[in-house]
Amino acid sequence: MDQYSPQGFRMLTPAVKHLLIINTIMYLAIVALERRGLFGITNALALWSFGSGNFRVWQLVTYMFMHANLSHLFFNMFALWMFGYVLENYWGTRRFVFYYMVCGLGAGLVNALIPGGLTVGASGAVYGLLLAFGMLFPNERIYLYFLVPIKAKWFVIGYAAIELIEGVMATGDHVAHFAHLGGMVFGLLLILYWKRHPFGRYR
Repeated sequence: MDQYSPQGFRMLTPAVKHLLIINTIMYLAIVALERRGLFGITNALALWSFGSGNFRVWQLVTYMFMHANLSHLFFNMFALWMFGYVLENYWGTRRFVFYYMVCGLGAGLVNALIPGGLTVGASGAVYGLLLAFGMLFPNERIYLYFLVPIKAKWFVIGYAAIELIEGVMATGDHVAHFAHLGGMVFGLLLILYWKRHPFGRYR
């Protein structure tokens, strides 16, 4: 597909900026509330499986804006920025936000089918962004560990394979591998739909 145009290109786009702010505020607010003993806020907003008895429909949205710890928040937000600003420049803000939310909701739906504990984090939506970047700009270089250059298409395929293997093996690492895969699958389906029903890029 066409590469993104540098004309009008911004390194911090509106939706990405607001997502970074919202996720950070949510993390700080929940930490502050839990320090006051209000631990029930996590149980109410994190995503539970359908069969747990604790599932609530709003959790499919709220879980995306919660994070387990500071490193979890940092790496998700870094990946959101790294892939998100390129996609928002390419697609426009409304299309980008729609895609991001579909990936996050899809990841949540897939993970809620699997019995288990709480799920939090933007990872499912972020993996959808990774998938989109690899499909739209397959030959762009991504630097693995900031050192090793690898084409985006191989980077995406490699990460998807790792998530599938670790999800099937159930390694007990407390990582929602199937949520990551769900975000990628829903992102793939949406991009394929858009390819069959072209849309004009708009802001």
